[in-house]
Amino acid sequence: MQDLHGFYTSQREKHQQELQKVKAKLGLLATLRLAVFVALALGTYVLWGKTPIFVLLPLGVVFFLYLVARFSNVKRHKEYLERLVAINSTELDMLNRKFHHLPDGKEFLRLDHPFAQDLDLFGRGSFFQYANRTVLVQGTEVFSHLLLDEYPKDIMQKQAAIQELAQLPEWRQHFSALAGETRPKISPDVVSDWMKSHQSFMPKWAGIVPPIFVLLSIGLITLATTGMVPESLVLFWYVLGVGIVGLYAKKIIAFTTRVSEAQDTIQQHQRLISELEKHSFKSELLQELQKRLEVKGERTSNILKRFSQKVTMLEQQFNLIISMFAQGLGLYSIYYAFQVESWILKYGHEVEGWFASIAQFDAYITLGTYAFNHPDHTYPTLVEGDTVLSGKQVGHPLVDPKKNILNDFDIGKGRFCIVTGANMAGKSTFLRAVGLQIVMANMGLPVKGKEVRYNPMRLLTSMRSADSLADETSYFYAELKRLKYIVEELEKDNCFVILDEILKGTNSVDKAEGSKKFVERLVRNGSTGMVATHDLSLCTLADDMPEVENRYFDAQIVNGELFFDYKFKEGVCQNMNASFLLKNMGIVD
Repeated sequence: MQDLHGFYTSQREKHQQELQKVKAKLGLLATLRLAVFVALALGTYVLWGKTPIFVLLPLGVVFFLYLVARFSNVKRHKEYLERLVAINSTELDMLNRKFHHLPDGKEFLRLDHPFAQDLDLFGRGSFFQYANRTVLVQGTEVFSHLLLDEYPKDIMQKQAAIQELAQLPEWRQHFSALAGETRPKISPDVVSDWMKSHQSFMPKWAGIVPPIFVLLSIGLITLATTGMVPESLVLFWYVLGVGIVGLYAKKIIAFTTRVSEAQDTIQQHQRLISELEKHSFKSELLQELQKRLEVKGERTSNILKRFSQKVTMLEQQFNLIISMFAQGLGLYSIYYAFQVESWILKYGHEVEGWFASIAQFDAYITLGTYAFNHPDHTYPTLVEGDTVLSGKQVGHPLVDPKKNILNDFDIGKGRFCIVTGANMAGKSTFLRAVGLQIVMANMGLPVKGKEVRYNPMRLLTSMRSADSLADETSYFYAELKRLKYIVEELEKDNCFVILDEILKGTNSVDKAEGSKKFVERLVRNGSTGMVATHDLSLCTLADDMPEVENRYFDAQIVNGELFFDYKFKEGVCQNMNASFLLKNMGIVD
């Protein structure tokens, strides 16, 4: 079994050591750059007007610019290493169960979802907060959609992709560190939507006339210098060029603003696509995602790189020298606005697919990291027939492994399990563990258990209900609506149903009778599932209906102390503890 603590510690130490070397190099470059600048200034002052300056000054400027570029590259590498150190530090914190400071994804929670609220998929201490390692905004959204996906499909392909990524821990970290290099202000969705809907405003001649205009400008200047044409003609030609640019200036400036905002987003994805182009994947799902990044005849990363280069040239229109000379003599803005727009018209409709593929990779890297971090988990074997879910040593993945009591579990199609037990004995946690197993299995993840066999099914739960003053909805009515929704969904498809103490908003007699009739209906419809209850009368259903089985979690009072073994047992619980707890806590005599 992988020594996770040792792996992440060694990775962090390796990157920290390299980081110290890079910081030293950065300091040296900064000192050298300052020294060259001072030398250039002093040399210019001392040698001004002398012949050596015409050789030394250009060489000094070139060397200074090289140092500036080198400093920028080393600084980028330093920040990349800092992100790798942070990634490994986070993983070490996770091994110590310190994750409540991470994003909890509560913005993705849907109260009307078939199971999201009941299984703590989002919010503080949720599975999202525990498992999420996505870096991109779109990647986070994809991960949340995978958690919320109701319909099991392509599970074997998902398993193969996750297994492959789980075996590439250093590459996953490298990808995530690259993805975190920039935080674009404009989301990929906004960029792709704009590019798809962009309406051309540049004339078709804009790709041909500016280069000809430049050649004519050079010719006129040459003729004017030799006296063959009046200088006023050059001035007229310059004013004409400025006037032509002015006709499109307002639209070009607005266009430049939009593409400049998009450039950070494009550059971020260009680097990630370039990284994916280098890698060869074996699993069908990852290969399919990789194919979406392909463009016939050329690497997509080169296409995106060309966009960034064109945008950089367009942005130079605001440079003083360009503004003074290149606009009037070369129609600069018109030419490069046309170049950028031509790129958008040719590739803009492809950008959404490229962004979506990268987001999928980001989400599946998160799933690969989860699988790598949980070597005690098992990929469920998909089966058909009567078995719905069975496994040994099943537990909830969010419970501390040192405290997690594992249980065997098996349920067949059309079977319904009634779970009784004392307060705090573990009923609800176990039901959530079973529900989360189904969610994780449908995502292709390994689950907390051994020898797990699973016949894919939709999941429906009713474990929590919420009243609403705004909608004038009582707690009881909200629960009835939820139960009605479950019945309607069961008429469409086979589902696994998990219920926890239903009809809590009415009196005990009414609750017992209503719960019994509701479970009877589910069983007669051939439903599969579990219901936790304190009402022992519900257990009598097993006497009349062979599809119903009773299980329980026990509680015992040993030497005046309450003791739980959290073991899932056959039968009906006989020991309840409410009275003992009230007395033990001094609430009653």
